[in-house]
This record gives sequence, C-alpha cells and structure tokens, in this order.
Amino acid sequence: MRFSLSSRSGPGAVARVATVLAAAAGVLVLGGCAAAPGGDGGADATYAVFAEAPAASGAGSYADGTPTALLADPAWLDEVAEATGIPRRALQGYAGAALVSAEVRPECHLGWNTLAGIGWVESHHGTIFGGAIQENGITSDLIIGVPLDGVGFQEIPDTDAGAVDGDTEWDRAVGPMQFVPATWAAWATEANGDGVPDIHNIDDSSLSAAEYLCYSGGDLGTEEGWQAAVAGYNESPAYLDEVLEYADRYASEAAG
Repeated sequence: MRFSLSSRSGPGAVARVATVLAAAAGVLVLGGCAAAPGGDGGADATYAVFAEAPAASGAGSYADGTPTALLADPAWLDEVAEATGIPRRALQGYAGAALVSAEVRPECHLGWNTLAGIGWVESHHGTIFGGAIQENGITSDLIIGVPLDGVGFQEIPDTDAGAVDGDTEWDRAVGPMQFVPATWAAWATEANGDGVPDIHNIDDSSLSAAEYLCYSGGDLGTEEGWQAAVAGYNESPAYLDEVLEYADRYASEAAG
C-alpha cells in the first residue's frame, strides 16, 4: 500500500527523528563549508545544492508501480557510488526517493545528496557498527539506537509498546535513516512494491524521509526551506552543519 501526504498527521503528531547512533559512534561534527544553489560555497553557505539523479531509460514511474530502486540510471549509480564512496545499494535508495519526490512533489526540490548527507550522519549508509545494506535493501543487522531517556538525548517515553524498537520503556531511533517509532507511524511509506513499509529497508526509509523532509521544509531549494527540513530531523546546528558538509561534498564528487 502506498500512502499520500494528504493523509498524514500534522506536525503536532510527529516526533522528531533522533540521531543517536551517530553520536554513540563518535561521528565527528564537521564545520559547514558548502555551496548554496548557484553560489560559490565557503563557510557562509547555509544550504545544500540541489543535485538531481538521472532516471533510468524506460523504467517507468513510481505512480505506475515501479519500485524506487529501479528508477535511477544504473550507469549513473555505478559512477557516483565509485566517486563518492556511498554504497551503491544505499545510493539506489536515496536516488530513487529523490526521483519520486521530483515526480510527486516537484516544488520540494529535494536532491538525492541531501538524503545521502542524512544517511551518512544517521547510520553511515547502513554500515555503522560493521553492517551493510543487502541487495534487497534491508540492513544486514538491525540498526537500533540508544534509549531516548533524556540523558544526553531527547526524552521520548515509549510510544509503540516496543513493536518497532524492542524497548517498552523508551523510544529508540531505528533503521538506516533512524526514525523514532512515532515518526515512522505517521510517515511510513512503501517504496519497493511489496505493500509493507519496512523501517529497516533503505528504499522505504529513504522515501519516508523524503516525504517528511518535504513536509517539514516545503521548498528545499531555498535556505529557509532546507534548514527547516533538516531541523525536522534534528534541530542541532552541529547536525545541520554535518549534513550540509556531506550533502555538498557528495554533489561535488558526483559532478566530477
């Protein structure tokens, strides 16, 4: 089943996505030195370039039922995965979600590189702690964050009786894009054609993240929109800086 944005809950019902795994793994927070669309880059740039992925020839569309992993051009995926170091299967998820966004929400201007920047910070593209994204799009090991008990992180008491994160006391962020259960309940979107949104699947989680980012930011081709979208994931300025750094780095490397 695929879901439309019109059926989603408003922002009051949506929990923030916590980036607990990145912090737990000791990921370095990098200073933002990226380019705004049309700009020259540098330390004052404050939102990511809008990088587009080319569609595969004859792949069809999301509206026609094509799985998002099949939407991006395979040759482009090979080249960009090699140029950026993003695992190809993760890149398929990001690029496919961005192509769907361009199809159903063209006013959002969500680049695959923004999803990739978030994916790096959240789970190192599903490879954190030695795991990987398998060919079916599911992480080889469950990626579940620390309890959000208010000690160093946001406090979120259990909202799902442990159904998503296995914790009946506190919520935890889950999957390669690190959704907390309440956010996943509101924004879970099926991307690969099997009818069931899977928080551990890079295609489903990337498309869910894309829809949430577009909802949170509106037009990500603007400074205000891009920052609001990323703040919807995590309000920390350091988080925004790191996503920005990687998003623009990936766009630059992909462009050669």
